[in-house]
Amino acid sequence: MNYRLVILLQAQKEMADAVDWYEEQQIGLGERFIVFVEGFLRRIVQNPLHFPEKKTPFREAYVKDFPYLIIYRVYNDEVVVYSVFHTKQSPKKKYL
Repeated sequence: MNYRLVILLQAQKEMADAVDWYEEQQIGLGERFIVFVEGFLRRIVQNPLHFPEKKTPFREAYVKDFPYLIIYRVYNDEVVVYSVFHTKQSPKKKYL
């Protein structure tokens, strides 16, 4: 099945904020972050059930080399990304 990727505005903002922060820390690090996130988004779309369901119906994919989780849900033929969540935040904010 082919899945369509939908990234909600909150997740888009979280990604943009992370890119900006990493770029401030080291030139090129924001680019590296987004490359990793995009790679995981491709993996998720190819096989959305691969990553564990942590809180029904949400699934979490840990972004390698960065302290972020991609939190998403599968709806019929769509993968909807709700958050690109920094793991140092309060877990209570994870599914808001």
